[in-house]
Amino acid sequence: PIASGSFPTAGMIVAPCSMRTLSAIAYCNADSLLNRAADVHLKERRPLILLARETPLHLGHLRAMTAATEAGAIVMPPVPAFYLAPKCVDDIIDQIAYRAVDLLRAFEPTAREWRGPASYAG
Repeated sequence: PIASGSFPTAGMIVAPCSMRTLSAIAYCNADSLLNRAADVHLKERRPLILLARETPLHLGHLRAMTAATEAGAIVMPPVPAFYLAPKCVDDIIDQIAYRAVDLLRAFEPTAREWRGPASYAG
């Protein structure tokens, strides 16, 4: 059902998203269930969040990210929000996950937001 446009979803998050998967999504290579489901989200104009995990990036990666963005995906590398002064690795993971879910715009926001340096002092 997830690979059908008639199956309702609030969106899709691919985490982690390898460059192979990102490239397949960007260039409409729907050769697997994951890629087909992502393709359906793009064609139905539903949120598709790609947590690209590669680093460093070369020009081919950047072009695939651009193509995915132009097709309607949101490319979100899982970059820690150090300005929120995380106390442990779980804080970093939670913030990235909450931010990705928030991008679906299907629920009340859960990610901590920046409120200025005084709010997050050590």
